[in-house]
Amino acid sequence: MNWIPLTDQSQLNEIKDESNQQPVLLFKHSTTCSISKTALNRLERNWEKDEMKDAKVYYLDLLSYRSVSNEIAQTFAVVHASPQVLIIKDGKAVYDTSHFDIDYRTIKMHLLKMQTKN
Repeated sequence: MNWIPLTDQSQLNEIKDESNQQPVLLFKHSTTCSISKTALNRLERNWEKDEMKDAKVYYLDLLSYRSVSNEIAQTFAVVHASPQVLIIKDGKAVYDTSHFDIDYRTIKMHLLKMQTKN
């Protein structure tokens, strides 16, 4: 996967702007949590580069950037969880899930469906 590191709150404005052109995926990861590591590994293992070549995917190490994680919850009106996936479209969270509900096929369906609406 071509992760874009999410390290600064100012990037959230860029993500909102980008999401007006295409859906954006955020993955919030706790580097000390075994569930988070499993969810990340499953997502990366199943990710099909050819299918998802146009996807914008951001990775947040929420332990290192806790303030960014808090700002995500506030900006996109979601309850904080870890691990957590959000899909942002038109500046809003249109999908979020966490823990073992993080599933590549479901994420792919949402991303591809939203890309075809542009």
